[in-house]
Amino acid sequence: MTPPAAPQPPAPQPASPQIVFVTGLSGAGKLSILRALEDLGFETVDNPPLAGLLELASKADKNIAIGVDARSRGFSTESVLDTVFRLRHEQKSAPVLVFATASDEVLRRRYSETRRRHPLAHSGAIVEGIALERDLIAPLARAADWLVDTTHLPVPKLRQLIEQHFGAQTPGMVLNLVSFAYPEGLPPEADLVFDARFLKNPHYEPHLQILSGLDPEVASFIEQDPDFAIYFTKLLNLIEFLLPRFVQEGKKYATICVGCTGGQHRSVYMVEKLSSHLAKTGWRVGVTHRESARFEAAKSAAKSIRPKTASNEKE
Repeated sequence: MTPPAAPQPPAPQPASPQIVFVTGLSGAGKLSILRALEDLGFETVDNPPLAGLLELASKADKNIAIGVDARSRGFSTESVLDTVFRLRHEQKSAPVLVFATASDEVLRRRYSETRRRHPLAHSGAIVEGIALERDLIAPLARAADWLVDTTHLPVPKLRQLIEQHFGAQTPGMVLNLVSFAYPEGLPPEADLVFDARFLKNPHYEPHLQILSGLDPEVASFIEQDPDFAIYFTKLLNLIEFLLPRFVQEGKKYATICVGCTGGQHRSVYMVEKLSSHLAKTGWRVGVTHRESARFEAAKSAAKSIRPKTASNEKE
């Protein structure tokens, strides 16, 4: 008698497609985000009629990114938020709402440089259109799962952030660590903010002034501050305590920011050190040094004008 066949394990269920809604202020990078997602294999649809938004998202059979903003036909923030709510609670899917923002000054400059007309600037004044749109879509900014501030973010870095967030299929929360300068304002996307300004400042050491927290000489100087090791340990313990609770809360992304006076030395080094520790414990980590364009440009300029000496004439 032939023995009964061994029971076969159930076939693995295919992963549900990712649904990403991309919105934000005109000129803040929504199209760049959609293009980056398209390069990751997402089907992308920009500004479809809002009346068909729920059907479009719920019937997706592959990863889909949908752009919605004030130009969409029948646009209302209530309609977008209702679609997101119904997908989460009626369709049992997990859509992500991404909101692109930037400062008024940067948005105005971008429109001036491209000579494009702001879609809501009815009188032709760019500042009027920006203010009107910011007020109109404020509820979406408050409800966003991920607020992406492109004020100081070049397009290649923006693409890199999108790839870090949506390129990996492994589950779990994604961390973005940001260094910044307090005089330039707090990053609006911040979930946690820590202050490094009480540590000894390398800026006042002539041989360190032009360097950054990416340089080993600066790292060594900061490590020698007796307060650094205590502060870093306490900060890391707090973050490691909070992150699993963020996951339990359902957060998909967390932005941890460290600031100092210039955003060049102390905050940069602390972010790098935090990134290394958190990545080793299994977190998916991305790093942004918000002021890097400024301090890297200054470093390059200093190298180009340094006087010739017997040592560097041979280089």
